[in-house]
Amino acid sequence: MTLLLNGFELAKQCRAALSEKIKTLPRAPRLAVILAGSDPASAVYVRNKEKAAREVGIESAVYRFESITQKELLTLIDSLNKNTDTDGILVQLPLPEGLDEKEILQAIDPAKDVDGFHPLNLGKLMIEEPAPIACTPKGCLKLIHLARQNLTGLSAVVIGRSVIVGKPMAQLLLKENCTVTAAHSKTKDLPELCRKADIVVAAIGKPKMVKADWIKDGAIVIDVGINRLKDGKLCGDVDFEACFNKCDAITPVPKGVGPMTIAMLLENTVEAMERRLSL
Repeated sequence: MTLLLNGFELAKQCRAALSEKIKTLPRAPRLAVILAGSDPASAVYVRNKEKAAREVGIESAVYRFESITQKELLTLIDSLNKNTDTDGILVQLPLPEGLDEKEILQAIDPAKDVDGFHPLNLGKLMIEEPAPIACTPKGCLKLIHLARQNLTGLSAVVIGRSVIVGKPMAQLLLKENCTVTAAHSKTKDLPELCRKADIVVAAIGKPKMVKADWIKDGAIVIDVGINRLKDGKLCGDVDFEACFNKCDAITPVPKGVGPMTIAMLLENTVEAMERRLSL
């Protein structure tokens, strides 16, 4: 029987554990969230993060700007870097046109980079040193472990090579002793690669691109994509209904990876505080 990897339920468990842990800390962790521009989806994501933080006992301060210059944003980040009461800093992406995303993310103190996007933290992931790990890949790995704890020797295909999901996901699976193929839009014969994989992680942003005949019987399938169809319904990058019976385990969309991303953000904030204060 196929295991439905319910990220909504796992995220609830993670938040409950964090809530109990926070009660033992000398103070509440503090997260600063910066929202620039007027993208409706970004505003929803920030509200969800703010609500989740409040529920577990993390204090969050949200800085909202309809319009802000590169210099003003860098000045704000610098002040938050220097603020000893701030444990984590998150800049909601995407940024409005005209702002240099790379410069903004690199300006964040790596110790407060709870998104795990700073080059120093990505480098530490490569050499397996403690550092914030990008939230979505971190959540994906926890979902994979619901299906199988020991991943040693398994073949994994990660479809997508972004620094937000694909590249850190590949590194996490390598650390788990998987043999990893990082696939992308230029990969030749992607379906055949996937057919040999014990684990498939799809993060490509194309609705229902991964078909049932791409999936090996008994594979674990993690669908990071979230796409809105013409009828308004949400779907992932995997054809969920067609693939379900071929998988050993699969994430749904919604209530799969998405809730885990927020839960891992909260976990990263607590861990950032603990590292900074050496708790």
